[in-house]
Amino acid sequence: MEKLTFEELPQAVTQLHEKLVTIERLLLSISNDPQPEADKLLTITETAEIIHLSVPTVYGLVQRSEIPVCKRGKRLYFSKLEVTNWIMAGRKKTTDEISAEAVAYFLKPSRRRKQ
Repeated sequence: MEKLTFEELPQAVTQLHEKLVTIERLLLSISNDPQPEADKLLTITETAEIIHLSVPTVYGLVQRSEIPVCKRGKRLYFSKLEVTNWIMAGRKKTTDEISAEAVAYFLKPSRRRKQ
């Protein structure tokens, strides 16, 4: 480690202060970045609120195995991430998306042998 003279001390303190300010800015920027939300287990009431359905309707979805669910004893638990993905899986395609898929299908080479 290099020894500082008394005359070099103010410059060293200034450099140290600048480095601390830089570290503080980095830490603040990291803490302000939105962190991905951890998966959370939901009760049937919380799930019904999130998907805007009544509790009996959610029980019906569970009975018909239409919604992802975990069961422990008599309790039902829902993964927030799985429920969100389940909702997104029911997304209908736009007319433009359907047209693009149709064009891609017809432009794809045929697998049948040409005679």
